Amino acid sequence: MAGEYKLLLEGAKELVLVCTQGEKYLLEAGMQHLAVLENASVVIGKDGYIKAAGDAKIIRNQFSGASFEKTIDCSGKCILPGLVDAHTHPVWAGDRVHEFSMKLAGASYMDIHQVGGGIHFTVRHTQEAPEDELFQRFKQRLLRMMRAGTTLVECKSGYGLNLETEIKMLRVIERARRELDIGISSTYCGAHSVPKGKTATEAADDIINFHLPKLKELELNGEIHVDNIDVFCEKGVFDLNSTRRILQAGKDKGLQINFHGDELHPMHSAELGAELEAKAVSHLEEISNEGITAMARAKCAAVLLPTTAYILRLKQPQARKMLEEGVIVALGSDFNPNAYCCSMPMVMHLACVNMKMSMKEALAAATINAAYALGKSHSHGSIEIGKQGDLFIINSPRWEHMIYQFVAIRGG
Repeated sequence: MAGEYKLLLEGAKELVLVCTQGEKYLLEAGMQHLAVLENASVVIGKDGYIKAAGDAKIIRNQFSGASFEKTIDCSGKCILPGLVDAHTHPVWAGDRVHEFSMKLAGASYMDIHQVGGGIHFTVRHTQEAPEDELFQRFKQRLLRMMRAGTTLVECKSGYGLNLETEIKMLRVIERARRELDIGISSTYCGAHSVPKGKTATEAADDIINFHLPKLKELELNGEIHVDNIDVFCEKGVFDLNSTRRILQAGKDKGLQINFHGDELHPMHSAELGAELEAKAVSHLEEISNEGITAMARAKCAAVLLPTTAYILRLKQPQARKMLEEGVIVALGSDFNPNAYCCSMPMVMHLACVNMKMSMKEALAAATINAAYALGKSHSHGSIEIGKQGDLFIINSPRWEHMIYQFVAIRGG
């Protein structure tokens, strides 16, 4: 096949396709049979999309008359789909390393929150930070994620709480989307905490009546693009009724629902997510049996965050029960000042050790299912013709080394 192409990845020891039939997601049974080829190659077109993936000899013959801008010899290496991080809070100023000592001494998340730490500490510093400073910090974090194999990342606002700072954060995310070579799914999370001096009801009113209309105006003007809406549905933060009102208002303006739920207390967030046809609900350490059933029926993805349960010493999400009952299980790093992890391979390792997922399940959860949670599985999450050519090369003969080695592996 003649023509000019961007990239040839040639002769990989293993090529992990994940999917081959255009699946939008994988349930437990499908996760056990990930598509893996040996001695395989991939061709990326000049438009950045996958043009071929398969046996190296067949690819070589098929493209014998083609020219490539770059060829990479992948002998002895593995090619995988770029990893998808389905939950992060990466735009902020003011680290919280001092709070780690408090946690080690026994302070809970809400203990720290109630004395002005946690989210409110970060909010104060983020409100004060110049926009370009926020962007430069954000850029470095994204580059670290990319070095660990992440090629699509969900990025939340939420450390502004007031409209001015929330917009500032969304502009920073939009700038990164346009300037950096990484896929971004942008999330408005103005309901990350209740601003000081307001009740949850007053904060919800403010978001519905002022924040969301302004975001829609900015989107129509081409200044920002927002994909998802998020609320921290939690005891002492936003109750179920306020959460429902905000999420429904966001959905009415075209945003996908993808929110925090059932993390520290059972709030029936999973049931609410199913009711509202949410794309995903994150955390779910305190999910009910009824919530699991509802999410499975609604095809609402569960974005599990093993780093959070690890650092806060929470009980682990019920990954096995969710998988067995037909829930679409995805993974995210929950990167934020409270859980500072940029590496999806480390997230997968923790999911296997602490949540009893298999390596195949963890990989599917960090690729095709995480992409589904962001509404992107048609273009990301597997190596299939026509999808975005976001790939990850590891210098190991078996793909499992990416999870087995508890390090922030650098991609090729």
